[in-house]
Amino acid sequence: MVDIPGPDLDAETAAYLREHGIGAVCLFGKNVVSAEQLRRLCADLRGVMGEHALIAIDHEGGAITRPEFWPFAPSAMGLGAANDPQLTEEVNAALARQLRSVGINWNFTPVLDVNVNPANPVIGDRAYGSDAARVTRHGQAALAGHTREGVAPCAKHFPGHGDTHQDSHLALPRVSKSRAELDAGELAPFLALLPDTPAIMTAHIVYDALDAESPATLSPRVLTGLLREEWGYGGVIVTDSMGMQAIDANYGRGEAAVQALRAGADLVMALGRREVQEQTLAAVAEYLHAPAHRADVAAKLGRLQALARRFPAQADTALDPQTDAALLSEAWARGLTAWPDAQGRPPQPPAPGSKVLLVAWRQPQRETVSEAAADAQTLARELGQVYDVELLAFDDAAQLDWAALRGRGLPVILASTFRHRQAALVGARPDLHLALYNPYAVLDVDAPAVLSYGFRPQARAAVLGWLRGERELAGEAAFLAPTVADC
Repeated sequence: MVDIPGPDLDAETAAYLREHGIGAVCLFGKNVVSAEQLRRLCADLRGVMGEHALIAIDHEGGAITRPEFWPFAPSAMGLGAANDPQLTEEVNAALARQLRSVGINWNFTPVLDVNVNPANPVIGDRAYGSDAARVTRHGQAALAGHTREGVAPCAKHFPGHGDTHQDSHLALPRVSKSRAELDAGELAPFLALLPDTPAIMTAHIVYDALDAESPATLSPRVLTGLLREEWGYGGVIVTDSMGMQAIDANYGRGEAAVQALRAGADLVMALGRREVQEQTLAAVAEYLHAPAHRADVAAKLGRLQALARRFPAQADTALDPQTDAALLSEAWARGLTAWPDAQGRPPQPPAPGSKVLLVAWRQPQRETVSEAAADAQTLARELGQVYDVELLAFDDAAQLDWAALRGRGLPVILASTFRHRQAALVGARPDLHLALYNPYAVLDVDAPAVLSYGFRPQARAAVLGWLRGERELAGEAAFLAPTVADC
């Protein structure tokens, strides 16, 4: 699987795909302009790659959504907070309909990671929660929603990325739990949902109890020993991007690709510059043509072709994703969650029409897989529908003087739009905290809070509905470990 340069399939790229017999492409924001353009691109890709083409994208919902022209679906954790598996199934069916309307046939979701680490820098709101049972319930619903709408889902990141303090885009994480701990936590959703899972994506993480030497993506013990032999999994195994630093900085591209195939992967995700892709292709070609690997290669191709036959990359032009707008807006609203301060005070909105001081990050930035959150001016403009807003836009949270801000005599509303938790917010004392991205930010700010589990327009509209008194905060704190929530 490769990525391609832009929104159109140019002649050079088409020739490159044909020359190397590439049958799978992963799309990114650089490839997305409009629904019409995306439909044309997918048709062109299928024309070059053939009837077994696999056209994939990360379309999880929340911050992990590339197209900006369809209604946005909630993050997984927002759905976990709503805790209605039927709603989760319907939202994922809507995601699948969006993709099928243009001819994308493979969605790299659901995330089955159990996010038990509040400092996790890469999963967070992408997980359904911190409880393996909740993740399993909603993961099953997500798989069902995609499958019934004709788009292949892909469970990730096996064996589990929920208890890491490093981002595998940037480093090689290690998880040192015992096998019993992994069985009860990280592994539980994947094992329970194997019958419903046509494809699984690997994690670039070393799990000491499974293989202390190699990350899962490169480990025969994990991919063949555990997943294929011990669990009997017969679906497709695809690697995460081999361009992530966990692999690229430690193992190299070509050698790592071959290691992944030997370990049990069916498809190597060779993303990045053309010359780097070609390194991978050269190494893989040597592996494919070795007589000793003939049976293994045939089995891998068989699994990939079966996936493409079951989920063909054909656009359904009768589908209109806009018809799901009300469903997705309601799903965002049902996840809204109340968080009390240390004294147990629940969030209370200032009276509509009153003057408030909004404190917000001036210009959030895009980070690795996640899109950028709403900027301070946008938040102020929208909040202005309810209040007379004075905006304090900051670039560095460490420079905020909370005593002085409270001294203004206005209700102070902090909108946190950070993907990562910010140590500089510890000690912040707003009257109300709107946690519009990372839900774990409420652990750092001692204030009554509302969690939306995301920053998309539908999430912000739901928060405005609560501020007006039109919405309740009915969500559950899905980001808490169950032992904490039970207390």
